[in-house]
Amino acid sequence: MGYLEGTSFLLLLGIAMPLKYMMGIPEVVKYIGMAHGALFIVYILTLLFAASKIKMPLWAIPAGVIGSFLPFGPFVFDHLLKKSLRV
Repeated sequence: MGYLEGTSFLLLLGIAMPLKYMMGIPEVVKYIGMAHGALFIVYILTLLFAASKIKMPLWAIPAGVIGSFLPFGPFVFDHLLKKSLRV
């Protein structure tokens, strides 16, 4: 889920926003923004559900939420979480 949410955020920042402000095409932001908003909500709910089902480290929930606001944040969070759960 993190990969989908992170990809939608990068599409919003890297493609939709430049098209809106440089080319005057605001429709792309509308559709990608709606998709990103829905994926963000599902991502947070998935994070909370996973934290309740498995033994996640104490830092995982705040780091996952903060990471979702940063470009490439969900990818970094996923890598660090997988690394800490393997140990």
